[in-house]
Amino acid sequence: MIRFKGERVSVLKDSPFNGAGKIQVCNLINGPEELLNCGRVLAHTIVYPGSSIGYHTHTGENEIYYILKGKARFNDNGTMREIQAGDVTITYPGEGHGIEAIGKEPVEMIALILKEKMET
Repeated sequence: MIRFKGERVSVLKDSPFNGAGKIQVCNLINGPEELLNCGRVLAHTIVYPGSSIGYHTHTGENEIYYILKGKARFNDNGTMREIQAGDVTITYPGEGHGIEAIGKEPVEMIALILKEKMET
């Protein structure tokens, strides 16, 4: 199957988890079924300068960010680290994270959320 760029819809929305500003999300899949029910999100996400996704924890799932463009301040379980294009973050079940775009360009990333245990 191929899902062409023009077939996807991007949504501009308020930043989640009490984050600041706005983010843009383009789901690359049409629901968990396309991840064989092993995950629930595969998205191209843009965090605009001055915007952030607030700190939140994951229960029963992990979240991976692959940073495509820009620089960010990443909250990794309370430890603040600067990340940039090419970096990958992994937040495991029971852990928390948040991300804030820093600098003049937006942070573009691929976000993947996978379930801790496969559903049958």
